[in-house]
Amino acid sequence: MMPATATRPTPATALRPILGVALADVRDRVRQPAYAVILLAAVALGWLAVPAAGSHWVILQIGDHRGAYNSAYVGLATALAGSLWLALGGFYVVRGVPARDEASGVGRLLAATPLRTTAYFAGKFLSNVLVLASMLVVLAATALTMQLVRGEDRAVDLGALLLPFAVIALPLMVATAAAALLTDTLPGLRGGLGNVVWFFVWMVLAVGGQGPGAPLGGIGVYGAVRSMHAQVREQAPDARGEFSLGFTYTETPLHTFTWSGFTPDAGYLLSRAAVAGLALVVALLPALWFARFDPARGRIAAASHRTPVATVAPATWAAPIPARPLTAARTGGWPFFRLYAAELRILLQGTRWWWWAMAALLTLTAFAATGNGATRIILPAAWIWPVLLWSRLGTQAPEGGVDALLGAIPRPARRALAEWAAGVTLTAVTGLGPGAVLIREGDTDGLASWTAAVLFVPALALALGTVSRSHRLFQATYLPLWYAAANGMTFLDYMGATRAPGQPATVPPTLLALLAGLLLAGVLTRGAGGRFGWSRRWR
Repeated sequence: MMPATATRPTPATALRPILGVALADVRDRVRQPAYAVILLAAVALGWLAVPAAGSHWVILQIGDHRGAYNSAYVGLATALAGSLWLALGGFYVVRGVPARDEASGVGRLLAATPLRTTAYFAGKFLSNVLVLASMLVVLAATALTMQLVRGEDRAVDLGALLLPFAVIALPLMVATAAAALLTDTLPGLRGGLGNVVWFFVWMVLAVGGQGPGAPLGGIGVYGAVRSMHAQVREQAPDARGEFSLGFTYTETPLHTFTWSGFTPDAGYLLSRAAVAGLALVVALLPALWFARFDPARGRIAAASHRTPVATVAPATWAAPIPARPLTAARTGGWPFFRLYAAELRILLQGTRWWWWAMAALLTLTAFAATGNGATRIILPAAWIWPVLLWSRLGTQAPEGGVDALLGAIPRPARRALAEWAAGVTLTAVTGLGPGAVLIREGDTDGLASWTAAVLFVPALALALGTVSRSHRLFQATYLPLWYAAANGMTFLDYMGATRAPGQPATVPPTLLALLAGLLLAGVLTRGAGGRFGWSRRWR
């Protein structure tokens, strides 16, 4: 009888665990509400990237010219608009993999298997890429639809249409997938602070990555821009102006030129491959310190093993929230106010002293501001500071694993209303300085906008938290909304920061208050047994 010999694993055998981890994760994530919300927003941006021919709005232009709506131009505009959004919103969709495996108990099962840590991260990285790439497929279909709908050039060139998705959008998604996995394993960035940090990193990449001197070609758009400049000069020698990427309003509709697309050279393709290769290295880097859910290996894993999931606060600047009953039987007053006091205490639990010191400093600074500085500068600063606390609204029960217990409590709509009231209190307190200045100056229009925002922001946080059962969807929505309002986009200025003193805001306070009421009504309807959101059917 021949002795048994050990067989070396083939490449297919080695890849099987990675593919298994990736595919299982993809199936789970595409069923999440956040996936659908972020994807719909990307499709909407793809639609806006190709406005009607006579529109005054444009997203991609060179001076006073835009490309005619052929396959090359529509593909580039849609790929850029959609992928830049997915680099932000998609980041929040694919985050939280190790924490979810730990909370579900899958992590302990993986710790008992021979699966290598590098294989685990390779599988999770691949799943992140596949989730984001699936959104790009829908965006490419949107681009094709927009070319046919606008009708300036219905001759479809699939190669020119899909090239920007392959060489610009896909490497950006690969980098986003790796960044999400890295922040999931860094102690300081595992929670909500990592989401906020990524927003500002994304802004730097989106703006600085367009230039010719950006490392590794930046976001990869400069090759296409150089080609567009050359063809504009050929067709309109008198044309002047630089490349602009972003929603811009023009006084008159832009002139058009025909752009036939660009052919990437070897250096360009090498830089795109380098971005993907560096992303792979970043994604596998946490294998050096991640203990793969084994409490016997490493201090990080041991700490996470000892800390119950229900005690982890989304805000990384907050201390762990101790487990407490959600009632306040010892507090005097009416039942609703006892519940409100309990919800407010839960919302603010664990907040560090220095957080309150900064909030107080912003309040005091508002009184010293001159002109409209209190609303133009201090108010946006004050209403970005509590973003991680707002994102707790509607999410603490499911993320803490006690939603089933709370579902048995009578009158869940009352608890939701108390939770919203706690959020209103937080919003009013952090914006107290600018609000007091508006009262002092008798600015009733500004005070109306301030009041509507106080009602709207916690309603938005509670609704998105209830729908997604995660704090990330609100953060992904609110941060761009805040940035747009703080940077002068008047049609999105929910806080009245950009209006002239004594003048009404572009966004009517009554409309904002009505929207807050509709969001809150949806949450209360669900609390009373309705079907607001997808969470019951998708989870």
